[in-house]
Amino acid sequence: METITETKEKIQEQMKEIILEKKQEQNDQVEIIYRSKLPDIYIPNHLPLHSYCFENISKFGDRPCLINGSTGEIHSYLDVERISRKVAAGLHHKVGIKQGDVIMLLLQNCTEFVFAFLGASYRGATTTTANPFYTANEIAKQAKASKTKLIITQACYVDKLRDLMAGNKNDDEVDENTTLGIRVMCIDTPPEGCLHFSELTQCDETELPEVEINSDDVVALPYSSGTTGLPKGVMLTHKSLITSVAQQVDGENPNLYFHSEDVIVCVLPLFHIYSLNSVLLCGLRAGAAILIMQKFEIISLMELTQKYKVSIAPFVPPIVLAIAKSPVVDNYDLSSIRTVMSGAAPMGKELEDTVRAKLPNAKLGQGYGMTEAGPVLSMCLAFAKEPSEVKSGSCGTVVRNAEMKIVDPETGLSLPRHQSGEICIRGDQIMKGYLNDPEATKITIDKDGWLHTGDIGYIDDDEEIFIVDRLKELIKYKGFQVAPAELEAMLIAHPNINDAAVVSMKDEAAGEVPVAFVIRSNGSQITELEIKKYISDQVVFYKRIHKVFFPESIPKAPSGKILRKDLRAKLAAGLTN
Repeated sequence: METITETKEKIQEQMKEIILEKKQEQNDQVEIIYRSKLPDIYIPNHLPLHSYCFENISKFGDRPCLINGSTGEIHSYLDVERISRKVAAGLHHKVGIKQGDVIMLLLQNCTEFVFAFLGASYRGATTTTANPFYTANEIAKQAKASKTKLIITQACYVDKLRDLMAGNKNDDEVDENTTLGIRVMCIDTPPEGCLHFSELTQCDETELPEVEINSDDVVALPYSSGTTGLPKGVMLTHKSLITSVAQQVDGENPNLYFHSEDVIVCVLPLFHIYSLNSVLLCGLRAGAAILIMQKFEIISLMELTQKYKVSIAPFVPPIVLAIAKSPVVDNYDLSSIRTVMSGAAPMGKELEDTVRAKLPNAKLGQGYGMTEAGPVLSMCLAFAKEPSEVKSGSCGTVVRNAEMKIVDPETGLSLPRHQSGEICIRGDQIMKGYLNDPEATKITIDKDGWLHTGDIGYIDDDEEIFIVDRLKELIKYKGFQVAPAELEAMLIAHPNINDAAVVSMKDEAAGEVPVAFVIRSNGSQITELEIKKYISDQVVFYKRIHKVFFPESIPKAPSGKILRKDLRAKLAAGLTN
């Protein structure tokens, strides 16, 4: 008869054999890889980004490139190309920006944003983009982490930059070069101590220094929270962005059919990668006119759409919702719109149907993206030059020149059609990695080059992708990212709060809003209103807490990880306290 010790040892040996068998099965398995319905194309991603964007300028140099929606001013393609080179020369001669240096654009949509971004590309510099509504603290974190040398902004935001301009010599958290005397430039009348953007645009473009740009050099550095954690710098190279743009608008049958007769409305913020990539860069490559709106306002959008005969309307679900619900829409001629693209957040079937009724001439569809993926993973084929029907709720099919697979989150095995798992993508369009964060990079991009999105979905028999859930903890407020960990760190720092968890709650207008579960410190009577104000004083508007609940405890795994699914389930069931 076996002793207890012998029985335990036998069970352990059996478990080892089972684990080894499973690993062997995984190694032996042929990966199931999905590709686009469209054929691969040649992509000239050895070029610098600006050269790629203007490669066909001889065909449409005199045509409108940028239309300022506020003033009506129009810049041709030749104008934009020349001014961008002037800015590049100015960055070198006037500000001392060197190849590899970082500039920050803290701007709402404007033509100067475009000139500065392209000018930085010509100079071989990197552009990091930030929301001008960020608090001083949020801006400082990004400026220091990215080692920004110059911030281009408007005068009304300069007060938030005073500490960065003066330099904080007591800041020991980051390299001193990132904290001392960041220069600030304004596109309007500059306050004392700031430069004027015209100092760049008045430079001689022939004095632009020659730079040898490598395709792996970083040209854009947007910040993203990835699947979890705090915001991190996403390194997008010249190759990344060229590949992503080409996947959308190049080839005989482009997935996203833009042409030089199109007018694309740019109402989505250019500091967001969706607008920067799929509106500005795709529009430039195709030679389309890009109508720049500083911000979304329904009547202005309708008036400008009618006036300039907008044909391409890239939106996010909240704008689509406003169009669907606003009675003023019926007062305008919107028949010029042939394509309505929706991205950054999912759009439901009912909303799609309502908008189709309002815009009968328009093809409506969705794309799916992630900043780290360059950003587009999939796109609706209704947008193609030779379109095909798309199922409601689908995010389209994977982009060309890329590979996608669906993996079981627990085993890592790739899954066949109609089985849900984590969506992974591989291709030249994905990020180089997170800035100065190799560990987070390793978690997101595996050794075989697959980027793990944290989104759960499946692919059907027609190659169409459907998102059903997500592993990642990110909250999407009107397409903007809110990282629960960032808000939780602030909450826990409050002396009257012992523990906290932040999760998403469904909201018709915003898609999702952040709500907090808070454990008060012993004896504390801190209120919901006090907690909301404490957070709102520190963050941009879309990160504000919308509701606060005071449960007896916060569910956590043995590892200490917050069980957010349990909290979201409580919200759905109405069991919040």
